[in-house]
Amino acid sequence: MSILVTGATGSIGKEVLAGLLAAGETARASSRNPKAGDFPAGVEVVRADLGDPGSFAPLLAGVQKVFLYANPQAPEEFTAAAKEAGVTQVVLLSSNSVLFPDAENNPIAKMHLKVERALEESGLDWTFVRPGYLATNTLRWTSIRTERVLRTAFPDGSACLVHERDVASVAVRALTDDAHRNQAYLVPGAGPLTVREQVAAIAEALGEAVRLEEVDVATYRAELIEQIPENLADRVIQFKGQIPQVPVEVRVDAVPQLLGRPALSYAEWAKDHVADFR
Repeated sequence: MSILVTGATGSIGKEVLAGLLAAGETARASSRNPKAGDFPAGVEVVRADLGDPGSFAPLLAGVQKVFLYANPQAPEEFTAAAKEAGVTQVVLLSSNSVLFPDAENNPIAKMHLKVERALEESGLDWTFVRPGYLATNTLRWTSIRTERVLRTAFPDGSACLVHERDVASVAVRALTDDAHRNQAYLVPGAGPLTVREQVAAIAEALGEAVRLEEVDVATYRAELIEQIPENLADRVIQFKGQIPQVPVEVRVDAVPQLLGRPALSYAEWAKDHVADFR
């Protein structure tokens, strides 16, 4: 059985690929621009663009299962090509934003809902993996690497942070155990932690002091829009650095349920990524 991993050079995709190989599965990796050395030896690599339906047939030929990034450009065409190729299950990297009360008006949620609905209507078996706020978002704090300082207007804003390894492990479980077909799994992350606590965790991992500097909102916004799209920066400011969580009544963590352990902590993530802050 061959399993396709789309976005296999991404932080989650490469972990899914590694997990499948460790489980003894045969995997095919895809990327828009694969380069030599990007993938483990022996892995079949295919160039593909999820926004280009013309690339779907060769991408899916001989594949039984797919780990799919949510690309809203051509989901119906992808599901049709997957059915034609004989794919039996798609595990979709979705988002916890689809569970927010304002999901129909949330641009991130709308993008993921479009792909989820295409899969639900396709007749294919599916599994939705819905992570919360990924800890890799804090890699944009490049000033920690260059100056050992983080400037923010909201030092007490908090988030539950998701280690990409938790997301990948849930996806691998769904791809290798048919009991998880037609299920949706939330990966809400560990925490919450304030920005102060996140910076302290990075400092602990580095073994060096990292200064947190509180700045005014205008200064903070000017730096933030150099890192993320302006509309997202304005949402961060609107919520004063507080990353929203899904409603309590639907906040069921799939990590202990599927993996039999707690979610990985941000301190563990910081240790895993210490080289990124060197």
